[in-house]
Amino acid sequence: MTRTGEAWMLFLVTRLAGVAVDACIVGAAYLAAFALRFDFAEPLWGWRKVALSYVSVCVVHIAALVCTGCYRLAWRRIGAAQLPRYFCATFLAAAVLTVMRVLMPSMELVHVRPPYSITVICFFFATAGLVGARYVWRLYWMSRQKEASLLERSEKTFDNTVAARFLAGRVVMVTGAGGSIGSELVRQVAAAGAVRILMVERCENALYEINREMARSKCAASLKPLMIDCGDRARMDKVFAEEKPSVVLHAAAYKHVPMVELNPEEGWRNNTEATRTMAGLSSAHGVERFVLISTDKAVNPVSVMGKTKLAAERAIMEVGGATSFCAVRFGNVFGSSGSVVPLFREQIAASGPVTVTHPDMKRYFMTIQEAVSLVLQAASRGEKAIYTLDMGEPVRILDLAENMIAQAGYRPYVDIPVIFTGIRPGEKLFEEIDVSGKSAFKTDMAKIYITRMPSAQAPCGPRGDCARTQSP
Repeated sequence: MTRTGEAWMLFLVTRLAGVAVDACIVGAAYLAAFALRFDFAEPLWGWRKVALSYVSVCVVHIAALVCTGCYRLAWRRIGAAQLPRYFCATFLAAAVLTVMRVLMPSMELVHVRPPYSITVICFFFATAGLVGARYVWRLYWMSRQKEASLLERSEKTFDNTVAARFLAGRVVMVTGAGGSIGSELVRQVAAAGAVRILMVERCENALYEINREMARSKCAASLKPLMIDCGDRARMDKVFAEEKPSVVLHAAAYKHVPMVELNPEEGWRNNTEATRTMAGLSSAHGVERFVLISTDKAVNPVSVMGKTKLAAERAIMEVGGATSFCAVRFGNVFGSSGSVVPLFREQIAASGPVTVTHPDMKRYFMTIQEAVSLVLQAASRGEKAIYTLDMGEPVRILDLAENMIAQAGYRPYVDIPVIFTGIRPGEKLFEEIDVSGKSAFKTDMAKIYITRMPSAQAPCGPRGDCARTQSP
């Protein structure tokens, strides 16, 4: 059976279960109406006829829910916008039962239709019960569904004591400080006790936002927002000379594979040459530790973005001097700008379709907090190395899309279609991060491995041509 067929089968099963629950709610409301109307005493015509009349009442209510489209809504989607629909359903049911009472006034037909008073009381109880049950289910669902649960593993927490000890009292430069990773680096570096944070970011609005957030947080670190392109050697040289950072966390980069594929020269300039510039200046100004934020796409790269990041890794490894250089590779960061998660969220909000490139495509994912915690741990180490982070098992993008649709309260393939658009230039079906013994050395820090690097490979140029580069 196809996924669409499975989705419709699940839809029918859940709707039948919903009808059964609604029937019980209407039954409870109907019984409560009699109890309230007759002070919990048996009515004159007896409980047997009450039970028989419940059949009519239940059928009318279920039909009204169907006619008003309530069964097209998932229970967990209940909200202010859906309340009128449920109110209309119970009002319609009450109206039909009232008409039945008018057309069948004889007490001999009391087993078919309820009295006026019972219909009115039942209307209020049934409305409260049907809506209340859905709100309770929504609260239960929301308590269980967190964004991190889409990782298909538990979110990791790490002991950052060593990293905090390393960063405390230091001047730290963070490039790309307004981005998803860069801004979290700023937050965690401030929490670790850095005395001064140099926030380098060329996007005015992004720099404004992180500076405003940090000012509101009243962090102890002195903050300096610097609206500079980190590839501008002259201006960055002046910053290094004046501020004398001891740690550089280089997160500035173009990360969107299709965009870099269409603009290879700019990708090379920003990802590789700017990194080379930063590494050279760091060495010249006596920076103690330089950390490059890299990617799993640098492993056997097929995209221009992956090749520019691999070349950036090799560039920092060629720099001499007392500065200790390292790169940290990890996969997709959950919810970061340009990632698939915000795209899916936007498509779901627009009622679809959700676009997936290939049904078998898989990617490694980490939360921003996980990634940055491990980056700072790697920064506190002393090796000149390329680190790979253990991110667990890869997540299938199709599963991620389906789970996000479900979390939003919709049914994949039923409420929101999922379509396949085909693999784009520069994309792989599977990323190739490997932390096994043949590809990496285990460190004494959990989840951090040192990558075994081939010794005779040359970095590739902006269009994928390989040529030996010179040290900065």
